[in-house]
Amino acid sequence: MSDHTTQKRIAEFVKAHGKEGTPVRAVVEPIGRAGARIVLVGADGAMGDVMVKDVESATKAVEAADGVEQAEWDRETTAATTIGPAHRRKMAKMQS
Repeated sequence: MSDHTTQKRIAEFVKAHGKEGTPVRAVVEPIGRAGARIVLVGADGAMGDVMVKDVESATKAVEAADGVEQAEWDRETTAATTIGPAHRRKMAKMQS
């Protein structure tokens, strides 16, 4: 995915799930040879992700994005997520 496309997808998520004064949280996760994943957590608890080629690209994308802050899977970020019934069912099927 190009840097421009990455920035566009992040901006679309911020527009849909951001809130003035409350930045979208972004957790960068390395995923081996496949690259890195930017997990976005909106002010409304929605989650989204963007795949990029490596951790460096992911970190730069987060730093360049307006309305986004770098985060970790800490207590605050985890508490900010809203996981609905459909997502829970999907994850339960993956465990079977």
